[in-house]
Amino acid sequence: MRPCFPSIDRQAPEEEKEELMAPALPRLGLTMEDGDQPETPTTWHDSAPEVIDDVEGENERPVRVYADGIYDLFHFGHARALEQAKKLFPNTYLLVGCCNDEITHMYKGKTVMTESERYESLRHCKWVDEVIPDAPWVITQEFINKHKIDYVAHDALPYADTSGAGNDVYEFVKAIGKFKETKRTDGISTSDIIMRILKDYNKYVMRNLARGYSRKDLGVSYVKEQQLRVNMGITKLREKVKEQQEKLHTVARTAGMHHSEWVENADRWVAGFLEKFEEGCHIMVRILEESIRSYYANRVFRPSAQHGNCH
Repeated sequence: MRPCFPSIDRQAPEEEKEELMAPALPRLGLTMEDGDQPETPTTWHDSAPEVIDDVEGENERPVRVYADGIYDLFHFGHARALEQAKKLFPNTYLLVGCCNDEITHMYKGKTVMTESERYESLRHCKWVDEVIPDAPWVITQEFINKHKIDYVAHDALPYADTSGAGNDVYEFVKAIGKFKETKRTDGISTSDIIMRILKDYNKYVMRNLARGYSRKDLGVSYVKEQQLRVNMGITKLREKVKEQQEKLHTVARTAGMHHSEWVENADRWVAGFLEKFEEGCHIMVRILEESIRSYYANRVFRPSAQHGNCH
């Protein structure tokens, strides 16, 4: 059963406020006493969103801005979007909604982090004043009224509503004039991070095996593990040989030697050795695979042979 998370905000008990509001450690994500935001250097990949200075009737209280998303593998692109939302108005209270696992897996796909981990990542972002768990996939008027939302902040790209409620997830808030645009950060996204891992999958598997994870922890078969170890051994050997070659060339240059013929012969010998070594490794892997197949085949057919006369 999924744990129930109440709305998570940054309101501290009275006895803790003095410590949290000390000049050396201002409360992150909240406005300062004089109404000024803490100085933070910002680099925009696109033009920064326009800060709205004069909003009629909003100078007496913080403008409640809502941003939502999945925030899987929380990264600086997420943080920059939330920073923009926080800085839309001089005095902003930023609420951030995060969809739970059930609705996210249904409409978008599997996440790397659990809903609890995603909520906790947001809670530690300095721009966020309040985290709203179990956020709806599509924002409704009822949700806006419940949380007293003045504006919704997101990038302006249309997001297909896979729930079937409309063409764009933010179609309703755009129609009622409560949508404020933020800019995306180019070159970083959750999908990009996952693709980087998949691109170097074998290296990350070997990295974790070397750190003590078992092949079962990583969902890797025995044959795959042995192949990776052999390939890694070949790679390390190549690096070692290359290192020794560079040392030999350095020594030859330092001593003023010009034995180009000897160097060429040495290079050919090394290349031939590596070729034979790799060939032997591949033969070993094939023998290993055949042995495993034979082992499992015998386990499957042996019971049939033993009970063949029972019919």
